[in-house]
Amino acid sequence: MTQITLRRPDDWHLHLRDGAMLRAVTPETARHFGRAIIMPNLMPPVVTGAQAADYRERIRAGIPEGSDFTPLMTLYLTEETDPADVAKAKAQGIITAVKLYPAGATTNSASGVRDFDKVRPVLETMAEHGIPLCVHGEVVDGDVDIFDREAVFIDRVLDPIRRATPGLRVVMEHITTKDGVDYARAGGDTLGATITTHHLVINRNHILVGGIKPHYYCLPVAKRETHRQTLLEAATSGDKSFFLGTDSAPHTDPNKESACGCAGCFTATNTMSVLAEVFEQQGALDRLEAFTSLNGPAFYGLAPNEARITLEKGDAVRYPEKIETGDGPVTVFDPGFPLHWRVV
Repeated sequence: MTQITLRRPDDWHLHLRDGAMLRAVTPETARHFGRAIIMPNLMPPVVTGAQAADYRERIRAGIPEGSDFTPLMTLYLTEETDPADVAKAKAQGIITAVKLYPAGATTNSASGVRDFDKVRPVLETMAEHGIPLCVHGEVVDGDVDIFDREAVFIDRVLDPIRRATPGLRVVMEHITTKDGVDYARAGGDTLGATITTHHLVINRNHILVGGIKPHYYCLPVAKRETHRQTLLEAATSGDKSFFLGTDSAPHTDPNKESACGCAGCFTATNTMSVLAEVFEQQGALDRLEAFTSLNGPAFYGLAPNEARITLEKGDAVRYPEKIETGDGPVTVFDPGFPLHWRVV
């Protein structure tokens, strides 16, 4: 096979930041994707419907002319979130989901949740109105090894939340372990899971062997090769529980290459080429559309995109090493192998 046509894909987990960075990176996603769930962890975070509406307008201003890319907005869940504001923002078509960050789990998550009992009224309102909860699934307890955070979160936090609020629709974002795959598969119709492009490619050796590689450092951190293989099997299986959420996260090179480097891989530019290569290696090109274009809309209760994109296989594609922004250069994710598939 040297050509494949898919419904236009969606990205169910995306960081666009704000200001000069937003204006530089938004076209990288809008080029190939129809919609994206936009993360609200700005500084300060997007916590009200009014703030989400304002942020959406700033994103729309950065979309290239002629593009029909649609940002799908989220609210940042805090212990002070007003359930009525969440319901109103959903009814007005401002938000698609609410994002849960355990406090301190990742970039700009200091305003996240510490006491989950305090957000129970919000979760109940979300279940009533069919608003999905997007979850950064890691505990941050000092006694938990960073490589075990996801598995412990499932046991200590996620499973109790879902049992206490059985109608709540939950997306386990950027799963990285066999534990996450197994739990998503057993979760029924109210549970889905996104898998990133980079977690299908890298394991923890890529970050640490031969010197620290800051542009492979992300949160959740990449795990053992056995976990990566499980993610590959899940993503390429066609199982409706799994869909693409790139977690493409732009940071300038100085902020990545520092004594305390930021977490995140910027994959918006070359994700479709990387995924086509990975799915072909797994003998699963016929299931790429399910992962990128069908399973996510089905979980969110949306129709798949009518537009199509075509990928062709040929000589190696050369992507820019960096995207220049008004804040500084951002390094594009390097999968470590040639990419022969391109969107035409």
